[in-house]
Amino acid sequence: MDSDHRLSDLNRRHGAEGGARNKPFLDFRRVTSEPGGFPRGSMEASRGNVQKAEQRAGMKKTEKTNKKRSKQDDEEEEEDQLFNLNNKSLEEDDEDLSDSEESVYSGLQDSGSDSDEEEEEEAEGGSDDEDEQDQNEKSTVKKSKKERADEEKEVKKEDEYNHDTSDEEDIRNTVGNIPMEWYKDFPHVGYDLDGKKIFKPIRNKDELDDFLEKMENPDYWRTVHDKKTASDIVLSDEQIELVNRLQKGQFGDVNFNEYEPTVEFFSNDVMIHPVTNRPADKRSFIPSLIEKEKVSKLVHAIKMGWIKPRRVQDDSRGRFYDLWANEDSSILAKHKMHLPAPKIRLPGHEESYNPPPEFMFTDEEKALWEQQDPSDRKLPFIPKKYPSLRQVPAFSRFIQERFERCLDLYLCPRQRKMRVNVNPEDLIPKLPKPKDLQPFPTTQALVYRGHSGLVRSISVSPSGQWLVSGSDDGSVRLWEVCSSRCLKTVSVGGAVKSVAWNPNPSLCLVAVTVDSAVLILSPALADKQVISSSERLLSAQQEEGPSEGSQPVVWTETEGEELNQGIRLKIQHPKAVHQVTWHSKGDYLASVMPDHSSHLQVFIHQLSRRRSQNPFRRNKGLVQAVSFHPIRPYFFVATQRSVRIYNLVKQEMTKKLQANSKWISSIAVHSGGDHVICGSYDCRLSWFDLDLSTKPYKMLRHHKKAVRSVAYHRGYPLFASASDDGSVIVCHGTVYNDLLQNPLIVPVKVLRGHAITHDLGVLDVTFHPTQPWVFSSGADATIRLFT
Repeated sequence: MDSDHRLSDLNRRHGAEGGARNKPFLDFRRVTSEPGGFPRGSMEASRGNVQKAEQRAGMKKTEKTNKKRSKQDDEEEEEDQLFNLNNKSLEEDDEDLSDSEESVYSGLQDSGSDSDEEEEEEAEGGSDDEDEQDQNEKSTVKKSKKERADEEKEVKKEDEYNHDTSDEEDIRNTVGNIPMEWYKDFPHVGYDLDGKKIFKPIRNKDELDDFLEKMENPDYWRTVHDKKTASDIVLSDEQIELVNRLQKGQFGDVNFNEYEPTVEFFSNDVMIHPVTNRPADKRSFIPSLIEKEKVSKLVHAIKMGWIKPRRVQDDSRGRFYDLWANEDSSILAKHKMHLPAPKIRLPGHEESYNPPPEFMFTDEEKALWEQQDPSDRKLPFIPKKYPSLRQVPAFSRFIQERFERCLDLYLCPRQRKMRVNVNPEDLIPKLPKPKDLQPFPTTQALVYRGHSGLVRSISVSPSGQWLVSGSDDGSVRLWEVCSSRCLKTVSVGGAVKSVAWNPNPSLCLVAVTVDSAVLILSPALADKQVISSSERLLSAQQEEGPSEGSQPVVWTETEGEELNQGIRLKIQHPKAVHQVTWHSKGDYLASVMPDHSSHLQVFIHQLSRRRSQNPFRRNKGLVQAVSFHPIRPYFFVATQRSVRIYNLVKQEMTKKLQANSKWISSIAVHSGGDHVICGSYDCRLSWFDLDLSTKPYKMLRHHKKAVRSVAYHRGYPLFASASDDGSVIVCHGTVYNDLLQNPLIVPVKVLRGHAITHDLGVLDVTFHPTQPWVFSSGADATIRLFT
């Protein structure tokens, strides 16, 4: 008994001074002398003692709750007074409180430590006296603490960093992240920083009290229950505003600007004061030996094959999936143009075993159904009527229909292909209608008959009143255009390859090629002034030049019968002449003698001085046709594959046009001089824009056979081509002064009338100088005028 009283006295003293020392009190009764730490006596006796002690402790608790409430009220008043003095004293008081409260529940811990029941009863009887002594001792201790706090405040100021001020308002519960429901059956809710129990406040409020408090307390709506400390906390206005801001997704700090302009810490601007001026590390410019060794080991391992690089997964095997397993799967979402599986039409009244009478087939419909192809039938079966479902037979086409359904699913396109719905009319270039491009020749007006052989060449006088033609029958005929009357026939004694009327209106002369000679003919079909000026030009004397033997071309005046027929001059060439053409002024003419073996293929003759010259020392290719530029001093020479343009003043080649055809047959130059057309024996007509390119601007393949001749109209935007297919195609070709606008080329009319003779059709074509008329000469020995 004496030992027990001493122990309880030690407990009281330690409870009074424990706040200062912060050391838990050791219960000596629980310490045993046995090595295993078990209490004296048997295990069964100890269990019985524990049960008895718990019963006594439960009775004890009910007696002590009233005392405890009164104690807490007194202690709270004292704590309010002490809190203003010093924070430290507050913490010590809390520790004292927890000590005293722990002593209240000490019966739970100390109940089973002794097997002697009598000693426990005496200890229980003396507990009331101990409680009164505890209160007296605590009051004296707290008074001494007040005095001590005042003294310490005067002597020195407390260091503000010794403790955390953020946790002053409540007891810090150090229970950790565990559910608070675990403490549901315990009197405490956790432990503070010193390991003392934090006891639950005594709550005996029922729902009615809670409702009354809700009605009467104006701060009820801002009261929050803290599960960690089991206390109610009233939130301040600042805290409520913070909660509202966080609930709205805003920042906690009111003054924080989330759209603050960013300050580029590192920018491309060279800073005067760098962010860091620390000198570079030594390791930054000295290679690391350790890393070198590691890398060399890895390289060696890769070379030896100990380390193998990761294999790249080969997608060539393919990844297979069920296309229509799930219409909303992620695989199908990758197909942008995915087609859903075709669905079978739902059965209607026709499939019924007892269909309505309007769905039944009549005899005519049945006969029509049997005649139709299976693909054209609206229904794959004939609706039938049965008295009951039991009498309906099996569907004979069931397996076939299932198989077709599987084929539909298998052969259905996996991806929708975007078809370009092109209207065929949109592919045709939008050209103006031929009616808008009139006038142009449309109908055959006159036929000039009289020749007995091929009419190889024709030419119209500058006035447009007369027409000259040369034929293989050895004659040159002069025609009146309006009446198709033959005015004069000149026999030249050989096949006429080419004729050309002088384009100068003040002269009346015709050049005719017969074998190796060029004849200058004076038809005398003009007024006296024009005839006299022509005679004056022809009577000019030949200039004294080098000896005649050195000249390949010989000029001679005709006599006798030739002179009577109107042949005035004869220019003898070394070889057969195929073409002759005049310069626009009428004084110069050029002749062509195609020959691979000689450089003497082109000659330019001057009538007024009766001289000839070969402008080319050597010719590149077989010359087919030549032409003078209508305005500038340019000369066009067409060989088999290309057209060369020479400047006669500078005596140099300025441009070479690639015709993209195998064999050029004829050439014509536009009256403006910037456009050239070439006909070829491979059925092509090439239009060149000299300002644009050396390659054809447009290739026309309208003819089915060789193109023999091409011609431009002097005044109208028309050009024509003659071919061995017996047709003359007239095209509209508008040339614009604006260099940015391309020429408008539109075929407007195909003119037929010539008969194909010996696989030859139309051999020459030329336009009337003033009217939109076209003349054509053919292998059928006729000349035709289309107006």
